[in-house]
Amino acid sequence: MADWDRQNAATEQRYRALLAVSQAIASHRELATLFHELASQLVQVVRYDYLSLVLHDATSDLMRLHVLGSRQAVAPQPVIELNPKDDPAGQVWRTQQPLITANLAELKRWPQLLERVQPYGLESFCWLPLTTARRRLGALVFIAAQPAAYSPGELPFLQLVANQVAVAVENALAFEEIEGLRDKLAKEKAYLEEEVRTEHDFGDIVGENATLKAILKQVETVAPTDSAVLIHGETGTGKELIARAVHDLSPRSGRTFMKLNCAAIPTGLLESELFGHEKGAFTGAISQKIGRFELAHQGTLFLDEVGDIPLELQPKLLRVLQEQEFERLGGVKTIRVNVRLVAATNRDLREMIAEGQFRRDLYYRLNVFPICLPPLRERTDDIPRLVRHFTQLFARRMGRRIETIPTSVMKALVHYPWPGNVRELQNVIERAVILSPGPELQVPMSDLPPAEMPIEAEPAATGVTLTDAEREHILRALHSTNWVLGGPDGAAARLGMKRSTLHWKMKKLGISRPE
Repeated sequence: MADWDRQNAATEQRYRALLAVSQAIASHRELATLFHELASQLVQVVRYDYLSLVLHDATSDLMRLHVLGSRQAVAPQPVIELNPKDDPAGQVWRTQQPLITANLAELKRWPQLLERVQPYGLESFCWLPLTTARRRLGALVFIAAQPAAYSPGELPFLQLVANQVAVAVENALAFEEIEGLRDKLAKEKAYLEEEVRTEHDFGDIVGENATLKAILKQVETVAPTDSAVLIHGETGTGKELIARAVHDLSPRSGRTFMKLNCAAIPTGLLESELFGHEKGAFTGAISQKIGRFELAHQGTLFLDEVGDIPLELQPKLLRVLQEQEFERLGGVKTIRVNVRLVAATNRDLREMIAEGQFRRDLYYRLNVFPICLPPLRERTDDIPRLVRHFTQLFARRMGRRIETIPTSVMKALVHYPWPGNVRELQNVIERAVILSPGPELQVPMSDLPPAEMPIEAEPAATGVTLTDAEREHILRALHSTNWVLGGPDGAAARLGMKRSTLHWKMKKLGISRPE
């Protein structure tokens, strides 16, 4: 009778200890702290020399082994990925049946495990399924140096321990997923708030030009689809504005419009910006980063200056366009997204393909529906309308009252070739509003080179076309820089355009350096 009382008291004490362990581990929401707490608490109810947790990753269909603790002082162990077919934990996860081995000889069926544990002098193993009412998580593993340390008679209690651990792990995983979503939403919210603060080319497409109207008709046609759109056009022609119009008229208009200027990001960081990275993926990666593709899920991603994407990164971009999946830099988990891509470029991608600088298959994937924006000099009938629009906008913002625009000023603005297109016109008008003290708009003539804008005579009277004026304008800049195209003092900088754009214009206008 006394033996029965002692046994009953020992059992009651063990269950009380398990209850205390359950209460201790239930409050931990982060996996790292939970793992630490499991190692310190479970030793009170189960004897072991090593404690491991093996969790199934549904994305990769691999088991991830975490060594939680040991009675010996050992260095922290890295997470090990296991094939479910090559490890007992995978068998326990699949069958939902516990497994006990009494000595190393019984591990010969799993040679990789045997090789891994032999140096530590371990003999006994007990694998227990980690399962909740909602899902199968993996296996809890108790390991001892003593042979036959675990018996089938202990399994009911050990499974109770595993069940408590499973609930705590599931809660921590759920909290981790919630925190990840919360972090993603916070980043998306911050991005959207920044977008609201940014002037999106003043929110409207201004113009009645026939070519522009035809482009807007194209936008209305392609917007309801999910097809990729490639917008061609010189710098400053409003490519982003057209991309936003595609998004706003699409079924995705209620979701994120994410943008990235590929030319503005250093080459080494562009992959991380597009696809994100895991903590420790490279020097300086102190935390996980969510990329633009992931943030744009269910929405639209606008890649400006897509011709500046490095050749070595183009296959990964092609894959995400074709398969809608990718991995973060330094990660193994495949992330699936649903993103509509709109790209823009001011470069000749066909010429880049011929020069081996751009992949042909990526070009075809991007160029499903091309839209070509005309430069401002080809829609001069819209210039007066744009001038009035920008004048009133900046005047209202600055608290000014601009009532009139002199005919000579408007004529000068219409006849100027605008190498920087609408963006250059916008900047000139903003400066003019600042410098206009009264109700009349005053444009500094230094902003508009006189040789390129016949004010007193119409182009028809002089026989000078806009193409002639632009050609002469570029030639003057080239002569003044001794035909140096790039650099801070080169012709491209003086003309307010990129070197690649200047090279394209020279080719188009038949300008070549004299022998």
